[in-house]
Amino acid sequence: MLTRPSRRALPAVVAAVLLAACTGGGGGAGPDPAVAAAAAAEASRSAPDPALQGYYGQKLAWTACKDAPRTEGVDPAAVRCASLKVPLDYADPSGPTLDVGVARVAAARPAQRTGSLLVNPGGPGNSGVDAVLGGQRDYDGPLRDHYDIVGFDPRATGRTAPVSCLDGKARDAWLTTDTRGPDHGKPLADACRAKYGSLLEHVGTRDTVRDMDVLRAALGDRKLTYLGLSYGTYLGSVYAEEFPDRVGRLVLDGAIDPAKSIAETNIEQYAGFERSLRAFAAHCAEQSQCPFGTDPERAAGRAADFLDGLERKPLTTTSGRLLTSAAAWAGVMDVLYGDEGGWDGLAAAIGLAMTRGNGDYLLAYADSYNKRNVNGRYGVSADAYTAIYCADGATDVPTGEALRSAYARLAARAPLISRHEPAAALFDPDCRSWPFRSPEKAHPIVSRSATPLLVVGSTGDPATPYANAEQLTAQLGNAVLLTREGEGHTGYGHSACVRTAVAAYLVDGTLPAAGTRCASDRG
Repeated sequence: MLTRPSRRALPAVVAAVLLAACTGGGGGAGPDPAVAAAAAAEASRSAPDPALQGYYGQKLAWTACKDAPRTEGVDPAAVRCASLKVPLDYADPSGPTLDVGVARVAAARPAQRTGSLLVNPGGPGNSGVDAVLGGQRDYDGPLRDHYDIVGFDPRATGRTAPVSCLDGKARDAWLTTDTRGPDHGKPLADACRAKYGSLLEHVGTRDTVRDMDVLRAALGDRKLTYLGLSYGTYLGSVYAEEFPDRVGRLVLDGAIDPAKSIAETNIEQYAGFERSLRAFAAHCAEQSQCPFGTDPERAAGRAADFLDGLERKPLTTTSGRLLTSAAAWAGVMDVLYGDEGGWDGLAAAIGLAMTRGNGDYLLAYADSYNKRNVNGRYGVSADAYTAIYCADGATDVPTGEALRSAYARLAARAPLISRHEPAAALFDPDCRSWPFRSPEKAHPIVSRSATPLLVVGSTGDPATPYANAEQLTAQLGNAVLLTREGEGHTGYGHSACVRTAVAAYLVDGTLPAAGTRCASDRG
C-alpha cells in the first residue's frame, strides 16, 4: 500500500464511512458522574507506576466535535469528542505529552448501560474516531443499548500526532514505480525522520496499548471491553499480555499471529491473496465475455500476465497519470479485500484496460487502496502504517540465508501475485532503511486473563488468513474461536451470525460453543 494501510484492517462495514473529523452535537448522558469519578480514583491509585497517577486519574472533557460534514444515518447529537493526555515516553512521565483523539457514542439505553466498548478498526493507521463517528449503525442493537461505543486514534494516526511524510506528487511517483530497488524505502524513511524524529521512537503497539489502559481508566471502567479488527487484534493481544488483570471481554476479529515476523506475516498474506485472486479469476471464467477466457484453471495466469505486462507498457489514463503494473496490482488488491460482490466490477475494469487501453477504472481502485482522493491528496494512514509496523518489527528484517529462504517460500505460496515485485511483497512495509528500532520482537502471546476471549476467523480472508485465527486462539489458551465461512476481510461486517454471537459475548458473557461456524450475509 504505499505500503498498504488497508491491508491489515478496515472491515467492509466501516470502510465507506471514514470521515475527516468528528461531527458536532450533544452526546447523551454517558456514565454516571459519581460512578465514573470513583472508578477514576481507583484507577489512579492502581496505576502501574505512581508517576502515572495523574494520567490515570484524569477526567475526559467531552465536547461537541468539530469540522465534520453531516453524514446520512449519523446523528450528530449522539457523538462527543475529547482528548486524552498521555506521556510521549512512558519511561519519562514528566516529559513531553501527547493528546489522543477520542470519540464516544453514548449508550442508547442509559438504564441498561454496562460500560464502555473500545473499538479499533485496524491498519495500523486507521482512525478509531472515524470508525465510531461514521459507523454508529454498525453497533445498533444490544451493543449500542448497553455500551458507550468509544473509538480512539492510535499514535501517529488521525487526531493523535498524525504523520505525513511525502507530498502528493512525491507519493504518486513513489507508489506507482515499477523499478523498486533495495533503497526504495529510504526516501520515505528520510522524510519521516526529518519531520517526526522525536515522535517515531514512541509510536509502537506497546505504547498504544499503554494509552488504551489510560483511556480505560479515564472512561471509568475497571476492565477493558474491546472489539479489535485485523491489526486491532494485535493491539488486543498485546493488551492481554501487558495488563492481564484488567482484561474484560475482548473480541479479536481477523487475527494477526503475534508469533510471526512482518516477513512471515506477508508470506501468509500473499498466499491468502493468491487464493482470492484464483477464486476471482475462476468466477470470471464462468461468466460470459470474461477478459481472461473461459478456462478457470488458466484465467488467473492470464490476468497476472496482463497486470505484469504493464511494467513494459503502462497505460496513460484520461487524467494523464500512468496505470503502471504496481498501480494495477494495488487496484486488484483493493477489491480482493472485500467479498464476491466486487468481483464482477473488478473483471470489467481489467477488461477495459486489456481490450480498450482504458486504465481509468483500475487506477481508481488503486487510488482507493492507497487512500488518494480526487485532488491528489493522501490520507495520513499510509505513513502511520509504516511508522507503527517498523517500530514493532524493524529488527526482524531477514538477511542472508533467511532472506533467500523467505523469497523461496513467497514464490511457492504466491507465485502469481508476488512475481511482479517480490521485494515489495516481502518488505511491506519496507523497514530496511527505517531509522528507529525498538526491542519489540515477534513472539507468542499467552493470555493470563481469567476472562475467556473470543477470536473470529474467516475461511476466505485474504489479508489475515484463517490459520492465523487458529494459531492465535491456541496461543492465548483461554479463548474460543468463532468461524465465518466466506470471502472477505474480517467477519463482523460480513455476517449477521457473527454480529449476534459477538453481541451475546460482549453483553451477557455468553461464548459460542466450540466449533461454531457462521454463514456470510448474501446480497
